[in-house]
Amino acid sequence: MRCCVCLFQRSLQCSPSKMAAGESNSRSSCLNLSNSGPLGNAPPSNVAHSSPASNGGAAGATGGMNRNAGNSNPLSGPENGGGADSSVRIAPSTQNPPRQSVGQSAAAAHGASASGAITGAASNMTATSSSSSSSSTSTATDASAAAVSSLPSSPASVLVYREPVYNWQATKSTVKERFLYSDEVQIGPETVMTTLYSAKKYAVPALEAHCVEFLKKNLRADNAFMLLTQARLFDEPQLASLCLENIDKNTADALAAEGFTDIDLDTLVAVLERDTLGVREVRLFGAAVRWAEAEAQRQQLQPTPENKRRVLGKALSLIRFPLMTIEEFAAGPAQSGILADREVVSLFLHFTVNPKPHVEFIDRPRCCLRGKECSITRFSQVESRWGYSGTSDRIRFSVNRRIFVVGFGLYGSIHGPTDYQVNIQIIHTDSNTVLGQNDTGFSCDGTASTFRVMFKDPVEILPSVNYIACATLKGPDSHYGTKGMRKVTHEAPATGIKTCFTFCYAAGNNNGTSVEDGQIPEVIFYT
Repeated sequence: MRCCVCLFQRSLQCSPSKMAAGESNSRSSCLNLSNSGPLGNAPPSNVAHSSPASNGGAAGATGGMNRNAGNSNPLSGPENGGGADSSVRIAPSTQNPPRQSVGQSAAAAHGASASGAITGAASNMTATSSSSSSSSTSTATDASAAAVSSLPSSPASVLVYREPVYNWQATKSTVKERFLYSDEVQIGPETVMTTLYSAKKYAVPALEAHCVEFLKKNLRADNAFMLLTQARLFDEPQLASLCLENIDKNTADALAAEGFTDIDLDTLVAVLERDTLGVREVRLFGAAVRWAEAEAQRQQLQPTPENKRRVLGKALSLIRFPLMTIEEFAAGPAQSGILADREVVSLFLHFTVNPKPHVEFIDRPRCCLRGKECSITRFSQVESRWGYSGTSDRIRFSVNRRIFVVGFGLYGSIHGPTDYQVNIQIIHTDSNTVLGQNDTGFSCDGTASTFRVMFKDPVEILPSVNYIACATLKGPDSHYGTKGMRKVTHEAPATGIKTCFTFCYAAGNNNGTSVEDGQIPEVIFYT
């Protein structure tokens, strides 16, 4: 793993230093030393390296030092204007000695600042001293000066000064060995997004992975939309997929969250395109209107119906108005002013006439379901006859876990093949609210089998909540069930998960249907 400091310094490592005229071409500008100091910088050697003079070569770096530790006589050099030191023989052809390159000094300074930048963004990634490079350089310079002063005079020798290593991190295989970061990461909800941004900017994949893992563990319905926006921004497809799955399973809670209205239009479109949302279409419309009001304000527009439609753009066409009941449509979208008059008329015709005319909106049901279709039967025996006079058959029920009811199985005629008109509903008992319904029909073949009648879209059933299953049939006398069971349990073959239905008598006019006998023998559902 490389940080920005390593990459910057490595680019400077092999660049030629300004060398004095006549200096040996064999001189190395940097050296990797096996012994490292406490902060990872190689300490300078106390022993001067010497080599035979070549073509009148001169001491390479002595003049560049402006102080001599342990020696009262300063070395000769252009900085102090002094003469030749008696302890070091300098050849007459020696030019001004090379100094530490400005680029190398800048590299050390830039490295320290870049290291501080990413550490500051992460805020709790442990960093060592950002000035270690510069302090080690100063120490190396002083120590080298001391070494030069202690050498005996030798007309046949020249000093070869080797600069300290600047990209010492390049030889380290783990993050912890580089001293820039520690392998222990502590991330909080306030810093995770800025840390993820910094990790991506400076190409630190281990830190990026820690941030994404933190977000996955803290993903909830109330922050799913916010994290989805960030996942799309930072190009994290796995995190985005998890956010969408969470929204599918907890659509109502996610839409009610405060962060929903802060998402961008592309994210809203991506969600409304999904077939797997677990909420009624009228609630999706209400959420889209709330988002449009917030977006109009961001664009400094008045929240008029025209401006709401304008900011919604393509998102409006993704609301599946044909899936609403006529009551839901009439009470909400038809009066909102967002739809054009011709759209309202065509949708009302779609709800009320057969054959249904074509509409501009999607009429495909959303499938917010997981696994295979399941069903339970609450009667042990079938009898005849059961009559109808316009009164609804009703039974109250509850379940032990969250499911989606998609339809009922109903008994058909005892007189042979017959067509029935039927209205089916699921009603929330405490509030008397109709959660799902469908006006439809079915054909029976005269047998005692049950016949499927489906809702327009799945109805979410929450655990330990009372609901009423209701069916109003128009047609001849039918079969009916007897020896009913108060509790019916369905066990999934693959997982062993049990879904337990509890049936109770629905007070009021129920056409005689009860726990013991009557109509609505079968409930069809998904988990």
